[in-house]
Amino acid sequence: MKPYNVGVIGYGWAATAHIAAINATGQARVASILSSRPLNDSELSAKHGNPVRSFTRLRDFLAQPDLDVVDITGYPWQHTKSALAAANAGKHFILEKPIALSWKDCLAIEAAVKKNRVRTCVCFEVRYSGQFITTKSVIDRGLLGRIHYGEVDYYHGIGPWYGQYRWNVTRRGGGSSLLSAGCHAMDALLLCMEGDVESVTSLNAASSHKHFKAYEYPTTTTTLLKFKDGRVGKCASVIDCFQPYYFHVHLVGSEGSLLDGKIHTNAVSGLNKKHWSQLSIHPIDSGDVADHPYQTQFEAFFTALRAGREMPLTNFQEALKSHRVIFAADKSAAAGGRPVRLREIPW
Repeated sequence: MKPYNVGVIGYGWAATAHIAAINATGQARVASILSSRPLNDSELSAKHGNPVRSFTRLRDFLAQPDLDVVDITGYPWQHTKSALAAANAGKHFILEKPIALSWKDCLAIEAAVKKNRVRTCVCFEVRYSGQFITTKSVIDRGLLGRIHYGEVDYYHGIGPWYGQYRWNVTRRGGGSSLLSAGCHAMDALLLCMEGDVESVTSLNAASSHKHFKAYEYPTTTTTLLKFKDGRVGKCASVIDCFQPYYFHVHLVGSEGSLLDGKIHTNAVSGLNKKHWSQLSIHPIDSGDVADHPYQTQFEAFFTALRAGREMPLTNFQEALKSHRVIFAADKSAAAGGRPVRLREIPW
């Protein structure tokens, strides 16, 4: 089985994690890198364990006859240009989150994907984490019953000690608290609760600490989701906190509840109602890309690609659903908490 040749756009922090994960799948290898700065091919090849060519021009990079897949890891404001170019060149692509910093750009990429019939993978890799594989299994087996309330919250202080801070503080770079980082929590909430969102109501807040004053947008956003069937969800995105990284999950259903890595359920007889039962999971407890489950996600992508079908869980259409809710949430917060119906974000 010949491995796919993958070309990576960008050579920063995320790219190093992507390259290692792609090569580790055994189904693909990174053979080229597009970078804004000149790179040494010999050094790249030695570092990554196989021949790697470097490029500084997008046109030359995409013109490679043996390029099968493009992995887009550049800055968020470059995603639209890179994704459109890859799709229009007929290349399947992996795309770091967010898809784009505007809904209009998201729809433009969607149109190019459909027109050129390329396969996609968006890096909402939390869906492939051990914690959420277990959580979804618990849900699918009916241990919680029908979930009527859920909350998934993202707490991660992104200050000057963090690499992306220098550009993340700008609206052009980060976009919003949700687009910058909390999108993972919103996407995970939608994975767990499923169903169609009818409307969202969001409010912004911000820390007064000097480290977070540099942000050009509110650094905390809290969103309530109303589903069409009456269920309710909540997602907080907090990137201006001083605390350990915390990905909070609390799901409440007709037969039980799940709290992070703990569960209580009526579906199992004889449990002590005064105590939670502990699930043996590897929790999401780090914002470091080196700790993200990229390899598991990329294995699913390459397996689906070889089978000629869309990958499960994190294909472009699935990711677009989450982005639509996020843009509705940001619109609500910008309007001081006015409820925004999803139909206001036309799709």
